[in-house]
Amino acid sequence: MTDEESEKNYHSGLPGVLGVIDTAISKIESVILALGVLLMALNTVTNVIARFVFGNSIMFSGELNRILIIMVTFAGIGYAARHGRHIRMSAIYDALPAGGRKALMIGISLFTSLIMFFLLYYSIVYIQDLYSKGRVLPALSLPVWMIYLWVPMGFLITGIQYLLTAIKNLTSREVYLSTGVVDGYKDVETDI
Repeated sequence: MTDEESEKNYHSGLPGVLGVIDTAISKIESVILALGVLLMALNTVTNVIARFVFGNSIMFSGELNRILIIMVTFAGIGYAARHGRHIRMSAIYDALPAGGRKALMIGISLFTSLIMFFLLYYSIVYIQDLYSKGRVLPALSLPVWMIYLWVPMGFLITGIQYLLTAIKNLTSREVYLSTGVVDGYKDVETDI
């Protein structure tokens, strides 16, 4: 099964209600990411055409791409955590026996979850500060604080995902990188 097929058919490795919630969030994230990237591309291409064919840029194009980049970035961190796609420094981890890898993965998942919840708190404080200043985007006239609402949502979903990964590792025999990805390397030969 290709990566694209596995992402389209994602089903959480968690039992019961947690699995249903995890799968639903995954589907919502996939739609947000796909729409965000497509809208960014459409906005950029349209702006380039407007600039070179008609001699005028779309005045809100830069602001719209800024909003979409924030959205894609912070929806993407939860998505990457769910699919075990974050960058890992694994030299020590790979040298450990299975029990040591499991304990380390539980510790890493819990620590990362705590960091995400810490960042969630400070992102909310930041948004409250922006709200109190009353700034608006020049072209779209949207309050600046609104474009950053994706930040705490991304940290919340990522924190929950890492917490669920720790729970999955506590309740299963294998070592999991995420709730649905078992630790290991694919033996794929690639032509260079």
